[in-house]
Amino acid sequence: MKEENTRCTGLPPSVDNCSRILILGSMPGAASLAAQEYYAHPANRFWPLITKLLKENETPVDYDARLKMLLRHHVALWDAIDTCDRTGSLDSDIRNAKANDFTTFLRHWPQIRTIGLNGGKAYATFAKANRSLLDRADLRILKLPSTSPANARWRMNDLLSTWSALFA
Repeated sequence: MKEENTRCTGLPPSVDNCSRILILGSMPGAASLAAQEYYAHPANRFWPLITKLLKENETPVDYDARLKMLLRHHVALWDAIDTCDRTGSLDSDIRNAKANDFTTFLRHWPQIRTIGLNGGKAYATFAKANRSLLDRADLRILKLPSTSPANARWRMNDLLSTWSALFA
């Protein structure tokens, strides 16, 4: 029996007036949507990776503390996709994606100058819906390898090396 697509709605952004870097995923997976927490799946390498990049001693266990850690380092978190249809958690199963409006978002948060896109689907969705932003000289937009466990060919050291460009 074929599983039916579920209409998924993303999480709100974690951002404040000190945020200078914005990290965008595609759409939270099923575990993250169920928990209402970004990168909630225990095999996703986002939190261990970002903890090392921020030179923190350990990843906070508490989700609110994780978000506060990011904000303390001037990092905002959101997703490229607002809503979509998807079966399961894989980006390859996303259909009918509606992108978030980053022109308006950046008007409200003009201090953000670097955008890191966590994976190919996040980048493709962002680029398609926000073409004018790709040419802005005041924005640095980085396509980064996904931290998803489905991207197993990228080891942690490879991710660390590539993702460090966000903070350069």
